[in-house]
Amino acid sequence: MDPEGANAWRGVPISEIIGSQSPWGAPEFPLVTPSHNHTVLYHIPSNGDIGDRPLKPQVGRDKWDSEHVRMPCSSKSLYPVEDCNGETHLKKRWEMIECALRRPICNSTQLADAILSYNTKFKTIWRFCALHTLFNEHLDEEESQYFFTVTLPEIAKLALDLPKLIQAPIPLLKQEKNHSISLTQLQIASLLANAFFCTFPRRNTSKRNSEYASYPNINFSTLYECAGNDDVLEKLKCICHYFRRVCTKAPRGVLTFSRRGAEARAGARWLHCDVSLCSLPLHVDPTGTIEDAHGLIQLDFANKYLGGGVLGHGCVQEEIRFVICPELMVSMLFTEVLRPNEALMMIGGERYSKYEGYSRSFRWAGDYRESAPRDSAGRRRVAVLAVDAVPYSHREHQYRRDMITRELNKAWVGFSFYTDDQPGLQYPGVATGNWGCGAFGGSPQLKSLIQMMACACARRPIAYYTFGDTELRDEVINVYNMLCRCNVTVGQLYKYMMRFSTTDVRRAHLHSFLQQVLIDERKSKRSVSPDQMDVSITSDKDQSAETNQKELNDSPDLFSQDDDLSQNESNLQTHKQTDNKQNKCNTPNEDKMADTKHKMAPHTARLFDELQKLDDDSKSKSNSTSTPHTSRHFSNQQGNDDRMTFSENKMDDSETNMTSSSYRKVSSSEKVCKTDTMKANTSRLFEEMEKFDEEHGRLNLSVCHTSPISHSRNVTHDSDSDRSEISTDVKKKLAKKITDYFSKKST
Repeated sequence: MDPEGANAWRGVPISEIIGSQSPWGAPEFPLVTPSHNHTVLYHIPSNGDIGDRPLKPQVGRDKWDSEHVRMPCSSKSLYPVEDCNGETHLKKRWEMIECALRRPICNSTQLADAILSYNTKFKTIWRFCALHTLFNEHLDEEESQYFFTVTLPEIAKLALDLPKLIQAPIPLLKQEKNHSISLTQLQIASLLANAFFCTFPRRNTSKRNSEYASYPNINFSTLYECAGNDDVLEKLKCICHYFRRVCTKAPRGVLTFSRRGAEARAGARWLHCDVSLCSLPLHVDPTGTIEDAHGLIQLDFANKYLGGGVLGHGCVQEEIRFVICPELMVSMLFTEVLRPNEALMMIGGERYSKYEGYSRSFRWAGDYRESAPRDSAGRRRVAVLAVDAVPYSHREHQYRRDMITRELNKAWVGFSFYTDDQPGLQYPGVATGNWGCGAFGGSPQLKSLIQMMACACARRPIAYYTFGDTELRDEVINVYNMLCRCNVTVGQLYKYMMRFSTTDVRRAHLHSFLQQVLIDERKSKRSVSPDQMDVSITSDKDQSAETNQKELNDSPDLFSQDDDLSQNESNLQTHKQTDNKQNKCNTPNEDKMADTKHKMAPHTARLFDELQKLDDDSKSKSNSTSTPHTSRHFSNQQGNDDRMTFSENKMDDSETNMTSSSYRKVSSSEKVCKTDTMKANTSRLFEEMEKFDEEHGRLNLSVCHTSPISHSRNVTHDSDSDRSEISTDVKKKLAKKITDYFSKKST
């Protein structure tokens, strides 16, 4: 763990993810309201005040069909029983269950016999290995005795109260159907008590063509059948502790389970998503855990079959969450396997246990008292979002175009739960981490970016927990800063990922690839116009590759967290000063011509006006062809162009020198253009003077008309301004000729 403790986080404060200084100051989720797509299994008081009073069950007719949960207490739940004569008769299963659970059960063997009495088909199959190991070997004799004499009879009573507590049919949350179910905590406790005793009909078979083949297991028989590994026994201890709590004091709250599906976004929609990642507040913490992220939407790294291996050997993120918050397990009763465009939100679940470790090292660590307050509907302000990732047998498969698109769609469907059309961020934010990694084979580098993209589109802030990995914390925050500094949009990042998928992903590193791509794009946007490429950066492939590698190794500015743009401003000022020097090289002749214009006779002003107009036109054409990139470059450096906002505070010296050199060459080129313009304008002046001489016969300047310019010094590509001017002797001769010309003309 990071020694910095509470100061280990990076990014924005957690309050910006919650949307409030207090975890409970964020907006509440929609209240419980019965409707065609929201089944409420209890009676809501007319004043809407839940309080601490027991809630009456909603009354309805039993439904024994494929659209609803087949309840064990249903009159249509029949079971074949063989009599003493060997004949088989159908008997009401609930009567068998009542008979078995009302008898005294003093040990694990008697508990197993009671369960098998109404599951006779499995007498030779179910061995209850974990159950026997827990009570006969793992727990102290005193603990086992307390369970069988105090807790187990209360669990049996809770299970047998099912017909009183739930009097309306429970709909199945089926695929391609948005629907919600709200139940009381006491109703859930009764359902889980029946799961503990394995009473749910048609839920024990594993055949692929069975009615509930597309639903998770709900009867606890699969957990009892596991080998007595330590992590399995610790999960059983969490469940037993839950029943001890709810049997001691009946809970009074409410839970809501909502299934949501949305149209899957095609790759083209992601490619054209113009949401900037800069709009996404990010908090990265290596010390916290998702279940402790109070006030946020807490992500469940789900299996598409809800609960995953919670009733088996599984003991990772989802399984741990379900055993420390057993009320979430009731979702396994009615939630069909999730499709790629579906997610499940569970609001109101209470936590009952502390824990330590992970996977094989998982241990129950004692009682936990939930601190989250209840909302106006009586639900704990705890929202758990089940979003399933794709497991990969080969890690490179996750970089395929279809897999990246699938994960983006899945995350977006979940993160956009209960968002509205109002502009701005949606609160609370999402608490997540290495979703789809670990046992699923995903890459944290890829999955963190996918979740950031989905959160940006859903407009929800994100808190990312790295579970003690400070290197991953720094990597996530640095690549986020890099993308923000370059003002990368979700669509651009999707394009980069698609490009990365065409490389050898087994040897490449995604974050390094992104850095190189952004460096290349920066260089491309800072290059000069095509007609000036001969005086700018060389196009040699080997040299370019060598330069790219050097920038990748030596340019930390893309990953820098420093917002100082002083170097950028300094470079900009240097360019402006060079531009001013360039402009000054043409001022002597312009000043002399202006002075002469004021001295000459009025009828000669037209000539200089025409010459000035020609000069202005020439300058305009020169600027339009030689400076578009330079102007755009300045605009981009100042952050006016959304496509380009690089920070120059840590630019490589080699890169800076290269840029300055290119600028000097461009400036020389512009000076050549302006000098040629001066030649043309001066030539035009002498043509007018010669025409005047021919008309008046007073002055012949034909020799000077051509010789001064032809004898002027050649203009080079040197950056010094004096080399772009006409020689001093020539300027003196020109001045004298012009003075003589106008003095004679005025007479």
